Amino acid sequence: EVQLVESGGDSVQAGGSLRLSCAISGLAYDDYTIGWFRQIPGKEREGISCISSSDLNTLYADSVKGRFTIANDNAKNVVYLQMNSLKPEDTAIYYCTAEYGRAYCTTTYYFTRPDEYDYWGQGTQVTVSS
Repeated sequence: EVQLVESGGDSVQAGGSLRLSCAISGLAYDDYTIGWFRQIPGKEREGISCISSSDLNTLYADSVKGRFTIANDNAKNVVYLQMNSLKPEDTAIYYCTAEYGRAYCTTTYYFTRPDEYDYWGQGTQVTVSS
């Protein structure tokens, strides 16, 4: 059974930093994509970053590019999302997601297609106050 468990969400002031973690277990193959999505109540879930396990390719949404960094620790089976220079508009529930294959992190197209991902964590709340 695939399990994704997010942690690290908190309340911070604008300009602050947080590091989210996604602990991964149960994936049957080594070739997969881990994505981070976020959702504000009443709005669509949007993809903001991804990393491919096979070639470590990374992608970022324009809204977070230059501020957020995704990285993986294969030894610990954890993917991190380092978030710097946080803004009030970053307030959302952040979800970790996984899907087999590297194709999901070759184009930002899949940032608009959360339905393409089969595996999701429970989410972690990030609140940024001004």
